Amino acid sequence: MTVTDMDTDCLFCKIRDGRIPANITYRDDYVLAFADIGPKAPLHDLVVPLRHMATLADASADDAEIYGRMMVVASKLARESGRAAGGFRVVMNAGPDAGQSVHHIHLHVLAGRPLGWPPC
Repeated sequence: MTVTDMDTDCLFCKIRDGRIPANITYRDDYVLAFADIGPKAPLHDLVVPLRHMATLADASADDAEIYGRMMVVASKLARESGRAAGGFRVVMNAGPDAGQSVHHIHLHVLAGRPLGWPPC
């Protein structure tokens, strides 16, 4: 990582850099996944890009590969947890009205219980 790839005040960048401990469930050269500290389902992991990206609202065509990689990792986490066959949900909030509280894009991967619709 270079200085331009991080936001020093970002919670998820601090987790990425090992400055805040987390239960890491996956890591490669592009994304990181870790267990949510306030899980809403038996499986509740967050998948984040290693590069700081604040919100989906800023996405461009140049970001397509990282968003695709995040979805593939979400599927892998669900399969490896043994919960993919029963169904799982991926959620990405964009902006405060949608519930985004950490301004570093992240997918919530939820499984292991019935998930109603609409959420909340």
